[in-house]
Amino acid sequence: MIIGLTGLNGSGKTSVANYFIKKGFKYDSLSDIIREQLESRGVRLTRENLIDEGNRLREEFGAGVLAKKIVERINYDGEFQTNIVIDSIRNPEEVEELRKLEGFYLISVEAPVRLRWEWVNSRKREGEEVSFEEFKKIEKVDGLTKNKKGQQVVLCQKKADIHVINNKSSEELKLKLYDVLAEIRRIESIRTRQNLDNYFLKVVLVVAERSTCTRHHVGAIAVKNKHILATGYNGAASGVKDCLELGCLRCKLRIPSGTRHEICRAIHAEQNVIIQSALHGVNLEGATIYCTHPPCILCAKMLVNAKIKEFVTFGNYPDKSGLGLFKEAGVKFRKLSKPSTRINVLD
Repeated sequence: MIIGLTGLNGSGKTSVANYFIKKGFKYDSLSDIIREQLESRGVRLTRENLIDEGNRLREEFGAGVLAKKIVERINYDGEFQTNIVIDSIRNPEEVEELRKLEGFYLISVEAPVRLRWEWVNSRKREGEEVSFEEFKKIEKVDGLTKNKKGQQVVLCQKKADIHVINNKSSEELKLKLYDVLAEIRRIESIRTRQNLDNYFLKVVLVVAERSTCTRHHVGAIAVKNKHILATGYNGAASGVKDCLELGCLRCKLRIPSGTRHEICRAIHAEQNVIIQSALHGVNLEGATIYCTHPPCILCAKMLVNAKIKEFVTFGNYPDKSGLGLFKEAGVKFRKLSKPSTRINVLD
């Protein structure tokens, strides 16, 4: 899950971020991107300079630029491999950029203005120790500037999924955040819970990792009444050398995929499902086969005679004749989207 934090100066966003960090979240901040820009030019890291530089970046590259840079930074091969908390969201377009991420939740951290003024003064940061009246004037500019590419924290707060009122002790704040995290986890569990098709297709991806083929990793499972009966992957016969040791004979002979099936050391994944079922006395009649790839004609013939009722896949295979056989024999064929390879678990 990805937690975004927005809030006016001194509201307690750092305390909230630290809570999530202690819960195992990785931390990043839009302000850190601005700091890096200033440091690269040798500019002092004052609050005024940070605001000016953030506004300059939004003017030059678009109001969502800081969020885009954060997404690039936390992205790992197209997916996010850990829980992340992102601090210092100050423009509505930054919110919209982050909304494109699955599992993003925006928290608005809010506190009374006088409390925030007291907390800000107690930090004793350069340029922040001002009178209460001056603090309120600055806040009107920072919180809702007329410039749509500037800081518009108030509008970000209106877009928040969750509002955390930080007006008491740090212990009270922790209790509120405990409830917030519990609710987000509940929502995430609903969102990420796999339907049965995706669940079984994810299983075949794991099975395929055992393949000893150097061309295609293929995995298959047989399922009946939501129960996995047998698994199989493509690989050499038991007890003989495989292509990982000897190299691929088909590659050496430059045989196109989907042809000359007899010139191959591997037993296909679907064939291994049938063999494993036979070895263990499992009846495949009425079963559904989930597989990474559609079947070749040889596998299709065997599966028809094993009396399966359905074949489900997300992949492609050059030999289309097996699908024609399925249609003639009354075996249902379904092609679905490939499931995410990310494992979504609460830890």
